[in-house]
Amino acid sequence: MSLRLSTVILPYLRWHEGGRDMWQRAEQLGFHTAFTYDHLSWRTFRDGPWFGAVPTLTAAAAVTDRIRLGTLVTSPNFRHPVTLAKELISLDDISGGRLTLGVGAGGTGFDATALGQEPWTPRERADRLAEFVPLLDRLLTEDSVSYEGDYYSAHEARNIPGCVQRPRLPFAVAATGPRGMRLAARYGQAWVTTGDPKLFETGTPEQSVRAIRGQVEKLADTAAAVGRDAARLDKILLTGFTPDRGRPLESLDAFVDFAGRHAELGITDLVIHWPIPDSDFAADEKVFERIAMEAPAQLA
Repeated sequence: MSLRLSTVILPYLRWHEGGRDMWQRAEQLGFHTAFTYDHLSWRTFRDGPWFGAVPTLTAAAAVTDRIRLGTLVTSPNFRHPVTLAKELISLDDISGGRLTLGVGAGGTGFDATALGQEPWTPRERADRLAEFVPLLDRLLTEDSVSYEGDYYSAHEARNIPGCVQRPRLPFAVAATGPRGMRLAARYGQAWVTTGDPKLFETGTPEQSVRAIRGQVEKLADTAAAVGRDAARLDKILLTGFTPDRGRPLESLDAFVDFAGRHAELGITDLVIHWPIPDSDFAADEKVFERIAMEAPAQLA
C-alpha cells in the first residue's frame, strides 16, 4: 500500500477570514484526510483565536466533497461519550461518511483544568480512556445504551440512525503505553503516534526511527494477543514532534527521505501541519503545497 499523506489544520482563523480556504485547499491538494486538534486551547495559541473542533469540522464537511475529516485527537479531558457520540453521528451524516475519530488519553495542558478539576495523573487518564473508548464504541453501534461505570454512565442513550459508515465511523487511537495499545488493537481501525516524546528535545532522528520501530513491533504483539492482525491497522505518524521537527518540510527531497524511512517501519499515513507563520509550524507554503502534490507519487 502507498503511503498516504494527510494534514492537520489548527482552528485559529475565523472561518470567513481564511479558515474555510484552508479546508478547501486541502481537498484540492489531494490530502487523504484533513484533521484538526480537539482542544479548548493549545500551548502558545492560548491567548489568541481558537475555535471548536466539531463546529469547524461540520463547516468543513459542508464546503468539501471528497477529503476525509477528523480529530487528532479527542480526549476525555472535557468530553463525555454520550454527548460526543451524538455529535459524531451527526457529523458523520453531514459529511456523507467521511469522518474519522482520533482519540487519546489527553494530557496535562489547558484542557485538563478548564472545567475546574485537578489534572488527572497518567494512570487516571489511562483509566478513563479504558472506559471512554468501549462505551463510545457501543454508543455508535447500538440504538440504545445503558451503562454504569466508574467514570461514565449512560441511561437509555438513543443514537438512531447510527453512523453512515458501518458498523461505525473509524477510530484512530493514539497510544504508546500498553493499555492504550490494547485499546488501539481491540477497537481501532488505526493507531496514532507522535514518536517518543522523551527524544524531542535531545534525541536524534536515528533514535526516533528506532523508537517508532519498537512501537510498531509492540503494536503487532499487542494485536496478536487480542486476536487481530496488526497489518489490518493503519499506522499514523503525526509529524512535528520528533527530533526532525520541521526539517522534513524544508524541501520535497527532505520530506521524501523522511517519509521513506518511516514507511519502511510500517507507517501507512503521515500527517503534516498546515503552515502557520511565526509559530512552531512555520513553513514555506509553496514547498508545503509541492510536497502535497508530488510526494505521494514518489512514495508509491
